[in-house]
Amino acid sequence: MTDRVQAEEDVIRELERRRLRALVAADMAAAAPLHADDFQLITPIGMPLSREQYLGAIAAGQIKYTMWEPGVIAVRLHGSAAVIRYRARLEVIFQGHPVPPGEYWHTDIYERRDGRWMVVWSQATAIDQQ
Repeated sequence: MTDRVQAEEDVIRELERRRLRALVAADMAAAAPLHADDFQLITPIGMPLSREQYLGAIAAGQIKYTMWEPGVIAVRLHGSAAVIRYRARLEVIFQGHPVPPGEYWHTDIYERRDGRWMVVWSQATAIDQQ
């Protein structure tokens, strides 16, 4: 792996960490530019959410992350696209109801658009703790 590729992968890892911090803080000014206009999240229960639905629910307090701690973030870089995957521990309050803390796998697709990286697809899968 070249130093240039490693540096680009590190940029993507840091962007994902910055995105998570913004989502936990409900800082839409920081979070919005990191999400493409055509962003879509597939939640652990299989519900698709558009950028507007997802960020709007966070801004309105319907989704409130109280903790989102990512583990090691693996990156696969392919030109102007990158796939990341990591395991994370999350605590969230959904529509006023605390969800028990849990472990989740996250897979995200980033694309470089107009010279900057942004997330376009995201999928979270709950890890059965039994």
